[in-house]
Amino acid sequence: MKSTIPDTGVPIAPPAANGGDRQEASLHGEILLRLRDYVVEGNIPDGARVPERQLCAMLGISRTPLREALKVLASEGLIELLPNRGARVRQLSQRDLEELFDVMAGLESLAGRLACEAITDEEITAIEQLHYEMYGHYLHRDMHGYFQTNQRIHEGIVAAARNETLKSAYANFAGRIRRVRYSANFARKRQRWAEAMREHETILDALRRRAASELSDILFQHLRNKRAAAIEHLTEPQEDAPVSP
Repeated sequence: MKSTIPDTGVPIAPPAANGGDRQEASLHGEILLRLRDYVVEGNIPDGARVPERQLCAMLGISRTPLREALKVLASEGLIELLPNRGARVRQLSQRDLEELFDVMAGLESLAGRLACEAITDEEITAIEQLHYEMYGHYLHRDMHGYFQTNQRIHEGIVAAARNETLKSAYANFAGRIRRVRYSANFARKRQRWAEAMREHETILDALRRRAASELSDILFQHLRNKRAAAIEHLTEPQEDAPVSP
């Protein structure tokens, strides 16, 4: 699996001495982005401790900015902070997955229905462009690029719903299953990845036609299928699972 953190480690340049808050915020954002990708892409096993010293060396940073980033990942539900013992990757049970994916299915279904009522032609065009970009990643077997673009498509549909309460709830639950949603593409020897791509074709078609009820049903089933794949991946032997750093 492609990771945004190279094996040899590329230090993140510190902000210039007179750079001010903007450079510092940019540095924090880059650390957070790379660390989130590293966890989501399964480079640390479920339930395993986060290797802080090794990650600091890989990122070229001290423990203070790393721990600030870990706090954000904990708020997103990706990791758990352990009192005086660092952090570990959150491990979800089958029941956890069933409940979380059902809630996400309901949220995305509602988002699709509302989006068809409010989405602009420009927003549909932007989502179309993301779809074709995602298809390119799929053809090149670039799971990292595919997943990142996939998430932007789903977030675009949620944003088009014009409902801040829905958007906030979606962001909360999306963070908690982001890692599992990524790994679910590897279920059944990657057959799920091809199935998901075909489902996205139907999502785009319904969105173009602003077919609210149809898109709502498609998105609900899309998440249900993802749930089944995630549970299958959770219970199958992990022969090709990433090795802990």
